[in-house]
Amino acid sequence: MAFTHVPGKNVGDIKLYALSTCPWCKKAKRLFDDLGVEYSYTDVDLLQGEERAQAIAAVRKWNPSGNFPTVVLDNAKCIVGFREDELRAALGQK
Repeated sequence: MAFTHVPGKNVGDIKLYALSTCPWCKKAKRLFDDLGVEYSYTDVDLLQGEERAQAIAAVRKWNPSGNFPTVVLDNAKCIVGFREDELRAALGQK
């Protein structure tokens, strides 16, 4: 599936599954941008067909309820929703 890569400081593999209309997803993107970290995101609602099905399956693997944003860190940890303190801690930021 297609991810948009945002360059920045590498603090690990950050994948953000988002919705283009979700204000919390936009806050997650803004937080990553403000922290200057490298991440990749996909707006699941803008995908179509098999690509969309793959994205939804990936989200449900980490987050069975299918909420957004879903942030997967190093393919090992998942943070669901915009939890700024938890995201900052996971990225080594204060």
